[in-house]
Amino acid sequence: MTPLSHSPTLSIGGLETVYDALATAIDQAGADKVQLFLVKLALLNANALADETLFQQHITAALQDL
Repeated sequence: MTPLSHSPTLSIGGLETVYDALATAIDQAGADKVQLFLVKLALLNANALADETLFQQHITAALQDL
């Protein structure tokens, strides 16, 4: 998947750190709350991104090859 935004991207190390933090948080949320956690996280990130079109592009990219 290629980056969709025009802003700087994370390094491989940065992506690994984010991945590890996300995996840990998913474990902490527990199986019964993981969907709620992911929706809350997505909404927080959408707000931080402040670009509805770009967020929709990210949704489309994330749905590819599931």
